This record gives sequence, C-alpha cells and structure tokens, in this order.
Amino acid sequence: MHTKEVLNDLGKMKWDITIKGIIIGVIVGLIVSFYRIVIEYGFEFAIIIYSGLRNNPIFIPFWLVILIIVAYISYRLMRLEPFAKGSGIPQVEGIVLLGFKMKWHTVLLVRYIVGFLTSIFGLSLGREGPSIQIGAAGALALAENSTNNKLKENYLVTAGASAGLAAAFNAPLSGVIFALEEVHRTFSPNILIATTTAALTADIIAKYFFGLNPVLSYTNVYSLPINYYFLLIILGVLTGFLGTLVNKGLLLASDLYDKIPEFYRLLIALSIAMIIGLFLPQVLGGGQNLIKLSENAEISITMALLLLIIKMLFTFTSFGSGVPGGIFMPILATGALVGTIFGQLLTSFNIPVYYVSAFCVCAMAGMMSSSVKSPVTSVILMAEMTGSLIHLLPVAIVAFISLLTSDLLRTVPIYEVLLEEMNKDDKSIDHKKNGAIIEVSVELGSEVAGKKIKDINWPDNILIVAINRGKKEIVPNGENQIIQGDYLIVMSYKQDFESTNSKLIQLCHTN
Repeated sequence: MHTKEVLNDLGKMKWDITIKGIIIGVIVGLIVSFYRIVIEYGFEFAIIIYSGLRNNPIFIPFWLVILIIVAYISYRLMRLEPFAKGSGIPQVEGIVLLGFKMKWHTVLLVRYIVGFLTSIFGLSLGREGPSIQIGAAGALALAENSTNNKLKENYLVTAGASAGLAAAFNAPLSGVIFALEEVHRTFSPNILIATTTAALTADIIAKYFFGLNPVLSYTNVYSLPINYYFLLIILGVLTGFLGTLVNKGLLLASDLYDKIPEFYRLLIALSIAMIIGLFLPQVLGGGQNLIKLSENAEISITMALLLLIIKMLFTFTSFGSGVPGGIFMPILATGALVGTIFGQLLTSFNIPVYYVSAFCVCAMAGMMSSSVKSPVTSVILMAEMTGSLIHLLPVAIVAFISLLTSDLLRTVPIYEVLLEEMNKDDKSIDHKKNGAIIEVSVELGSEVAGKKIKDINWPDNILIVAINRGKKEIVPNGENQIIQGDYLIVMSYKQDFESTNSKLIQLCHTN
C-alpha cells in the first residue's frame, strides 16, 4: 500500500469504522447472547444433575463415563484450535498488540462446543473472557472480508472485544473502558468511536434477550457514610493482597498442570468439579449465585469463609487446566465474599448490617483492580452494576488502594503474564503478521516528545505517514516536531509486527 493510499484511507476511516462498529455490535450482540444462553443452560443442567446424583448415588458411575467422554471430545477440539483455550482475553490482546492471527471460525466452534460441554459439570469459570474473544472473532470475520488495512482491522477487533463484554454483562460503558484500558492500551478518537458504537449496539441486542437489568444487578445498596471511609483503606489493602494471592494461585495451578498430559488435565478438572457439585454446589459456575448470597449477607461469616477458600481453590483447578473459560466472574465472586465477611465482622462494632452490600461492591472492584490491573474498568463496572453513581467514590478508593497494594507486592497483571506465556508457545498461535499500519500515542516524558522526526532513531523498515494532532492530520517530514498527545500513524514493512510495535511503544510511551 502506498503512502498516498494510506492517507486517503485514514481520511475515510472515521465514518467507515462508525458504520462497521454498528454492524459489529449487531453481530457480536447476537453471537454472545447465544453463547450466554448456551452456558446458562449448561450450568442449570449441572445443578439438576448433581442434585439427582446426591439423591441417587447409584448413577454416579454413569456420570463418570460421560465425564470421560466429555474430556476426550474437549481434548480433541482443543488440539484442533489451541487458540480457543483459557480466558480469551490474552488472545485478543495478542492480536492487537503483538500481531497474532486468529482463525475466527474454528475459535467460535471450539468456544461454543467445549464451553457448553464443560459447563454441564459446573467448572468455576466465567463467560466474560470467552465472550470478549467471541466478540473479537465476530469482528475479525467482518474485517477480513471488508478491509486490507491492518490498523482498521485492529480497531474493529478491539470494538468486537468491547461489544463482547458489553453483551456479556449488559454493561456497555465497562465494555468500552475495558477495551481501551486492557485490550488496546491506548486512546484515540477512532478507537473510541469504534468501541462505543459496537458496545452500545451489542448492549441493545443483549437487552432484547435478557432484559434491561445488568447481569449483576445489585439492589438497595446504601450509601456509605463519610465517617466510615477509613475502613475502605483496610478493605483496599485486604483485596490487594488477596488479588495477588489469586494471581499466584492461578499461575501455580497452570504450572502444575503443564507437567500432566493435556487429556488428564481435563479429567482432573472435571472430576474436581463433580466432587464439588456433590458436596458444595454453591461454588459451582462463575459465581453469580455467590454474589447474590453475599449482597444480602444471607450466609454466616464461617460459611462465607469456607465458600471463599473453596471457590478460590476450585477456580485455580478449573482455569489451570486450560479449559475454555474466563476468570472475570470468579474474581468478582471472591471479591463479593470478601466484602460480606468484612462487612459482617464490622457489625460487631455496631456498624449496621445493611452496609454489607456496599462493602461487597467495593471489594469486587478491589479484587478485579489488583488482579487484572484495570482500575477504571472496575469502578465503571460497579457503577453500572448498582445503577447509581453514589458509590463511585468509595469504590474508586478501594480500587486504587488495592491497585497500589498489588503494585507494592510486585504483582504482574494476570492477563499480561498469560499473554507472555502464550507468546512463548508457538503451538498456540498462528503465524504473526509481517508488516502493518500501526497507531501509537506519544506520552508526556517519552523519548520522542519534543523532538523533530529526523532527530529520532526510528526502527528499521518503517515510515511515518501521518501525525494526528487534535482534529488536524499532518503529512510529516523530517522537520516536524512531535509533541505529547500526538498520534503517529506508522507503516511497517518486512520487519516483524511484534518487534516494530514494541520498539515504537518504547520510544513513544513513558517507561
């Protein structure tokens, strides 16, 4: 593609991605809604099955046979498409940030089939991560048939991820912020337009199937008085520590499973799920039922503590096996349990029990912030869950104290670690892109800020084709000075996408 063609394409891009964002929202809203229905049906079936097995243990051997069959089918499908294993969020980040390629059709096939088969055993996995990858796959299907522009393709994939989370949670703002904060990791007017149009459209489609309420619709959350805010510091430190513990547990479980043949990993995970289902069915699935129990303080402190420990361990064994499923919802569920334990302990000091739900909301944001390192998404998600901005300040306090605590503990974001491990495993990814159009933002204090283009040691085989400065699009030459806030549109040639992108980020972002 010549420079002139690139500039012409960039000029038309805003309207193009707006229209395509709406189309992606429709596509993703439909396919993620169908995925939600399939997974919810599987979980409801698991509850019925385990209830029947407890009353009629004679049928347990027959269920074991089904378990082995499901494990084998899932194993064969995961061998067919390794890119569909696990959460789905690191895979999408790899497409956008490192140039991974994805076979969207086989990813969708494996996500749907294995997701349903394993959901009937009640594994402690969420649907939000897979929904994000399903959304990205739906967007990629459109992008591959409508554009050769790799920059636009990345915009559309990010928009699909945003729409996927919006449809999974009925939370469009959270979908937009998560895509910007975690997936794309930068902001520009084009990416904002793409993610917003896709997320809002997908949310409308999902609401048609599931109603107007968010998935985790909290009710009657009382506003926490200002004289209780000092308690939020304690809760932030606690969730920061526990979020770090969750990350370490997930990674340790993955390391242990790596020493076991893949088929047996699935057998172990499903067998543990069966034992849990027979003796403690409350912790089955992603954890939405635990969040509801925690909200109204319907369980004792002792029971909540038991559920918290088992839920964490169960999540480790489920996710570490590599079964397609996410950790988003289980992390929120553990946060809700932490909040109810914390709140009920405080009732001994004459703090009213009706404030327990407020501590639950804050703790969920804290756990997510410390584990995923996406504090803004955590705060916005809690606002959408409660349907009110009254709790924005206490939730933000806990989220950012939790983030600071995890930083002091040197916790690496869980999805970043999983992406690095995936990048090392060539079997799980397709060939990487060679050559692309890259957009990179210039941050205050970066190496290139304030310098002329000719004075910067750029990576080999690239050409800066445009500088977006506010509403202006500048055709650059060597004398142009780069300032913070600019967006550089860069064409890379033969060099590997990952290497080029990494070097540009080092130059343009603050270390």
